[in-house]
Amino acid sequence: MSTPGNDDGNPGAEDTGTRVGGTGTGAGTGTGAGGGSGSGGGRSMDAGFFVAWFEEAAGLVRRDRDRLTELDAAIGDADHGTNLDRGLTEVVQALAGSPPESPGQVLSVAGATLIRKVGGASGPLYGSVFRQMGRSIAEPVTLAGFAAAFEEGVVALERLGKAALGDKTMVDALVPASRALALALRDGVGTPEAFELAARAAAEGAAGTIPLQARKGRASYLGERSIGHEDPGAASSALFLAALATVAAGGPGPAAGTAGTAGTA
Repeated sequence: MSTPGNDDGNPGAEDTGTRVGGTGTGAGTGTGAGGGSGSGGGRSMDAGFFVAWFEEAAGLVRRDRDRLTELDAAIGDADHGTNLDRGLTEVVQALAGSPPESPGQVLSVAGATLIRKVGGASGPLYGSVFRQMGRSIAEPVTLAGFAAAFEEGVVALERLGKAALGDKTMVDALVPASRALALALRDGVGTPEAFELAARAAAEGAAGTIPLQARKGRASYLGERSIGHEDPGAASSALFLAALATVAAGGPGPAAGTAGTAGTA
C-alpha cells in the first residue's frame, strides 16, 4: 500500500521537530468566531457520536474491502482492505465491550486498537491520527474543537510517515479534508454541512492520486508504473470522512461494523 513510510513501506520514526508536509489550514480552527458548536441541526458530538463514527466507518470499509484490496494489489501488497476491515471490526468490538465515557477516550481506544490489530503501515498511521485526536480534543466537542483536533491528528500522521501533499498517500485525502473543515468554520457552515464538505474534499483528494507518481512507501518502487492507480490509503481515508458525514447527518452507524453491512455515505 502506498502509505507514507520508509523505503521498506513501513512507517517512519516520529519526527519530534517541525511538522512535515503541513496541513496549512491557516483558518484558526481552535478559537475565534468558529468556536461555537456550529451544530446546524446535527447531533451532539458526544461519546456516542464518535462510537457511531467508527461503526459506520467499519461498515463502509467492510463494503469496500475488495475494492481497497484490489487498489493495493496494483501498487502495494494486496492486503489493505482485509487488514483495515479486521482492524475496524476489532475497534467496534473494543468500544462495545467497554464503552468509553468521553469522545477522547473513544478516539484513544480506536487508535490504540488499530495500531495493535492492523498489519502493515496503515495501522500505526491511522492509529497516530486518532490517538493524537484523543489527546487533544476539547470537550464538550464543538466543530471548531473537532477541526483543531483533526488537524493535529493529520500533522501527527505527516510526522510519522514523513509524507507531504502530492506524495500519493493518505495525506492526499486527509489534508484537503482538514482544510475543508477550516474553511467551513471560517464561513460559518453548520456541522453536518462542514463534514459533508470535508468528505467531498477527501474523495476528490483520493481521486487526485490517480495521476500521481508515488514518492513514499512500497508503491514508490514502481516509479512511473504507479501512475494511473488510486492510492488505497487515500481511498480508505475518504471512507472515514464519508462515515463522519453520514453520522453527523443522522444516518447509519450503530452495529455497522459487526453486522457486515454498511449505510451509504
